Amino acid sequence: MRQPVNTLSNLGFVAAGLLVAARAGRDGGLGTGTLALRPGLATAYACVVVLLGPASMAMHATESSLGGHLDLASMYLIAGFAVAYAAMRRWERGPGFLAATYAAVVLACELVGLLGEAPWLGHMGNVAFGTCLAAALWLESRVARAGGVALDVRWAWAAAGSILVALAVWTTAKTGSPLCFPGSLYQGHGVWHLLCAVSAWCLFRLYVSERPVSRTSLSPSAAARRPG
Repeated sequence: MRQPVNTLSNLGFVAAGLLVAARAGRDGGLGTGTLALRPGLATAYACVVVLLGPASMAMHATESSLGGHLDLASMYLIAGFAVAYAAMRRWERGPGFLAATYAAVVLACELVGLLGEAPWLGHMGNVAFGTCLAAALWLESRVARAGGVALDVRWAWAAAGSILVALAVWTTAKTGSPLCFPGSLYQGHGVWHLLCAVSAWCLFRLYVSERPVSRTSLSPSAAARRPG
């Protein structure tokens, strides 16, 4: 392993994905919302989160171009899932809509990634990843405001906060940055991995917090905002 700490810190994603799977396998573990009705989506999410681990390991262990592509592809898969799952619920569509949206988002990310380098964030693939996460959180806010379901938005704040802190740490530890210590056990990129794993878990907790709310319990303004 060329970067031992940055490689092994990706086990955080594996742990997060297995925690998702463990909760999904418990009676009532998926709440009473969309995931409870479509548990296969929870399985898919768990697999995508776990996949982040070995895909990122491939880059940090080998420092090869193939490893780098696998790393970016796994990032597109998790961000694409977040966008597609939120869009499906925002417009009250089915799994077919989710699959089509998912494929379109991942393809768009791959095309953006072909543009190469980007200022500050290093690569256009990182820009695509961040844009997708921002879009997913915006769509989740629309789901919450539309009525019909209730979400514990504290988990959305926790997911967003973890990512933002992770980004701040990552920025200070890039090559040539003040807190870049190549030979140290402290690696800012490793902290990035662990905090992103926390964010993935918090996003799942947002999903399982969803519960239906009857139209009769909505205020007139909330009922008017509800699509369909």
